[in-house]
Amino acid sequence: MTELIVKLFIKNSDDIKDNTVRKAYGTLGGFVGIICNLILCVIKITVGLISGSISIMADGFNNLSDMGSSLITIIGFKIAGKPADKDHPFGHGRIEYISAFIVAVLILIVGVDLLESSVSALINNSKAPTYSALAIIVLAVSVLIKFWMFLFNKKLSNKISSEVLFATAKDSLNDAIATAVILLSVAVTKFVTLPFNLDALMGILVALFILWSGINSARDTLNEILGKPPEKELIEELESIIMSFKEFVGIHDLIVHNYGVGRQFASVHVEVPQDIDIVKCHEQVDLCEKLVGEQLNLTLVIHMDPIDINNEAVNDTKQKLSDAIKVIDENLTLHDFRMTPLSEKRTNLIFDVVVPPELKISEKELEEKIITLAKLINPIFECVITFDNDFCGH
Repeated sequence: MTELIVKLFIKNSDDIKDNTVRKAYGTLGGFVGIICNLILCVIKITVGLISGSISIMADGFNNLSDMGSSLITIIGFKIAGKPADKDHPFGHGRIEYISAFIVAVLILIVGVDLLESSVSALINNSKAPTYSALAIIVLAVSVLIKFWMFLFNKKLSNKISSEVLFATAKDSLNDAIATAVILLSVAVTKFVTLPFNLDALMGILVALFILWSGINSARDTLNEILGKPPEKELIEELESIIMSFKEFVGIHDLIVHNYGVGRQFASVHVEVPQDIDIVKCHEQVDLCEKLVGEQLNLTLVIHMDPIDINNEAVNDTKQKLSDAIKVIDENLTLHDFRMTPLSEKRTNLIFDVVVPPELKISEKELEEKIITLAKLINPIFECVITFDNDFCGH
């Protein structure tokens, strides 16, 4: 059914790299959400008022907030689809993450409100509501609709890699589970007389689940806004394409900046033989940048680092020191390695060390440890070290 709806309302639906098509997906998801939630909201609030059920009314108001979430989704995709301008040279793609965060906040607000009303009802030992056959039918239909909305939004999210649609999908799943829990309480109260308000207790459990989901959604979207590491698969694809050029002997200092889906920029240092023809090497760099752009939809900038790959003494020393620093931390790596003999009693080793984020010692202490290891290889070695951060997180 999702495929049919997409084909009916989105032109060129497979061209997901096109911002217009991407915006159409978001708009479709938003309008479907508004229509479904409006219907559920009106029905549930009406049935809740008739039956006196706190949980059904709360569920109805939750659908009302979901309509707001759908509206935010539409607005977010509209703004995200705007082209780059003077004030936003990288485009407006990150607005999707902000929209997803707002949806997460709305989820939290609903969870807090439901928790408050449910706790109050349980403490005051309010009378459990009575449920008519109509109320039970409404709840059952609501579960089915919300579960379909979860599948619908999840499919759209996977299609265009959208955080806001994924957040909306999770919210729909939360609603389906919440309503299913209410149905469970209805079934129990029909056959068992309990000394407490089961409806209120179920409301508390649902509220806690909604809060947990909202916190997770907020955390995920905040990670996108703050700048989380690139996906491991993307790093592997980048490395594979770059190293497919035989002129390149190594890479380091890879940094990926994410300004929204389809708006990624990266820079990398590529090691090349120091005696390579500079014009030929520049041609290969241009070809590599173009190939990455075509295959990964990513703008890449390459910096060339010339190194001596034919000097056995340099290669041997680099390998020994690379192995030695693994004693400090197995994730430590070095690059841009050069040897500069100054006299018979001193040779400078000039190199960069990539420090993993989980290493909890100071750079000064780390430097002293590396210098000690270098002198164990040869007492005349003196180290000139530059420390780099690992921006890939892998």
